[in-house]
Amino acid sequence: MEVEDSRLAAFLKRHRRIGLDTCIFIYQIEENLNYVHLTNQIFEWLRKPRAEGVTSNLTMLEVLVQPYRDADEERVDSFYALLSTYPHLRWIDVTLSIADRAAHLRSEYALRTPDAIQAATALSENATGFISNDRSFQKVSGLDVVILDDLLETTDES
Repeated sequence: MEVEDSRLAAFLKRHRRIGLDTCIFIYQIEENLNYVHLTNQIFEWLRKPRAEGVTSNLTMLEVLVQPYRDADEERVDSFYALLSTYPHLRWIDVTLSIADRAAHLRSEYALRTPDAIQAATALSENATGFISNDRSFQKVSGLDVVILDDLLETTDES
């Protein structure tokens, strides 16, 4: 049985809607030993009726690169089946307004384009929290950001 991270649980409890960075999906799909106990907690939270996650369609692009590179169509299909049907997870198109907001965020915070799109998506969908492992998101005003590595560092010190 996995131990729940109380700090992550408190973060999730504070928010009704959270933005999810691509790395969260990659860690979950690959069952990354360093992070899967945290991503399992996130995806369990998404099963709750009050919870809602949002991510850009850009996430699907980033997640599918390696399976396509490996010519692993079965893995591509399994990713689609898992990710596109997950409860309380919405995939948001990169609209003109999101692109415009991303450009503003990119110019203001010197974000990389994919990060600016993810942040703009979360903000445009009124997400108040954001989960990533990229500290650049912490600069973005309007998002309460949790970094998975920070949760690990604190856990290791306990």
